[in-house]
Amino acid sequence: MGTLFHNGTIYTMINEGDQCEAVYVKDGTIVKTGKKEELYPIFSQEITQTVDLEGNVMFPGFVDSHLHLIGHGEKLIRLDLSEMTSAEEMEKALRKKAKTLDENEWLLGEGWNENNFIDRKIFHKNELDVISEGRPVLLSRVCRHAFLANSKALELAGIMNETPDPAGGIIKRDADGDPTGLLHDSAADLVKKVVPEVSQEYLNKALKTSVEYLLSLGLTGGHSEDLSYYGNVERPLNAYKKVFEDDHLKFKAHLLVHHEALDDFKKIKKNYQLPFVEYGAMKIFCDGAFGGRTAWLSHPYNDAPETSGVYIHEDDELLKLIQKARKENMNIAVHTIGDMALQKTIEVIKKCPPHGGADRLIHAGLVSESLINELKQLSVILDVQPGFVASDFPWLIERLGTERIPYAYAFRTLLDEGIICAGGSDAPIEPVNPLLGIYAAVARRKPREKHEGYVLEQKLTRHEAIGLYTFGSAAAIGQEHIRGYIKDGYAADFTVYDRDLFKITIDEILEAKVKYTIVEGEIAYELSSAKNTHSHS
Repeated sequence: MGTLFHNGTIYTMINEGDQCEAVYVKDGTIVKTGKKEELYPIFSQEITQTVDLEGNVMFPGFVDSHLHLIGHGEKLIRLDLSEMTSAEEMEKALRKKAKTLDENEWLLGEGWNENNFIDRKIFHKNELDVISEGRPVLLSRVCRHAFLANSKALELAGIMNETPDPAGGIIKRDADGDPTGLLHDSAADLVKKVVPEVSQEYLNKALKTSVEYLLSLGLTGGHSEDLSYYGNVERPLNAYKKVFEDDHLKFKAHLLVHHEALDDFKKIKKNYQLPFVEYGAMKIFCDGAFGGRTAWLSHPYNDAPETSGVYIHEDDELLKLIQKARKENMNIAVHTIGDMALQKTIEVIKKCPPHGGADRLIHAGLVSESLINELKQLSVILDVQPGFVASDFPWLIERLGTERIPYAYAFRTLLDEGIICAGGSDAPIEPVNPLLGIYAAVARRKPREKHEGYVLEQKLTRHEAIGLYTFGSAAAIGQEHIRGYIKDGYAADFTVYDRDLFKITIDEILEAKVKYTIVEGEIAYELSSAKNTHSHS
């Protein structure tokens, strides 16, 4: 029936430093917080279990406000290039993988990042032909806004010298107009269309692997966008059905619906009302990313003055998409990294405001004084990714130049101006561990770096950084009245660490271990097999 959690440090997150001694939970909800000796007599008839936290430290459940659950699982079960620090290492991994494939099987890899290589090498299609021994190749860059294809893949996709750049994409070419194999944004879709569809079993396995891994990192939930990437929308939904309904995994999944999947989704939505799965805003992409210089800026890139990035929709098209969302009574969640993308999105929201709730602006990588003033007038939440600070600096300074840098990932300014922010990882693009995000928000540097941090004045306090993943993520989906705090009447979702994130040194944050992940009062992940629970018969 009911469970009493006690004998640990319990941070409610209501105000900085707020703690309680014990929490009584029933039917997935916090009934009351207080001292054990007060709660026990009141609820002794109902308590069937007590959980001794053994001095560990409990927080409201951490929730990743922006990731791709199935895509992250794919990264875990596929060739992962994201940790490679040289072109030689990447080449070796690709050759090794190619040897395991059938003759015409695709060589697929995730997460290459030339900024981690001393020579910043980007492989040419001819080199990939040799590495793959003629098999078709498609490799996604860490940002997922740039891809590498070899000759065979380009041929299968029908990309030739005379193929025009598609709307919202770039086919990179050499001096003779011959494609090099580098494809930006929608140009990659031409190749993705000819990659054979993965099996349903593969999708099920990717989702389950992903959710189990997230639970082990203390995440009790995540807001995901993955309904439009795997063929018909029923395929990813069937994976959710398998993992959440049949396999009974406990994890709160909130799914955005990509505008291209919306019509199909509406027809079948009633068949996919699943435990722990809820559906949210309509997802729209407005621009690309800083890494491939496809984030849409109001002024040209500092290190490539010939471009200001890529916009994915014309103004009237963006407005039509938002009108469609409003007709469906939906909020929108728009990927806006550059300041121009943010400006354009603000303009259409003003023309077509939400009927209720808040819209989500995802990333908001570059802002300005005037954009912040506009944001304050709107009903919006910003989905920020503190981990980008660790991965994008220092090369981001080359991209944007020193004048704009104070407004890049300007979390401190945004919070000071009263704008609600939620914290996410954007996994699989970045590592999913929330501790990395908290560390990056507070330290503004990469792990193990010793300097004071990039753009020091944007550092957050620990309470604010943890808040991004607790009450911030709850606010992003209009649930701040029932999630995100340890408070009477709130969901009993908890993340328990082996040390106090408020008291340890900044570098020690990265060493904290998750002891328990608790979803609706039930232990969904436990570090060791030693049980600290006592049942009362």
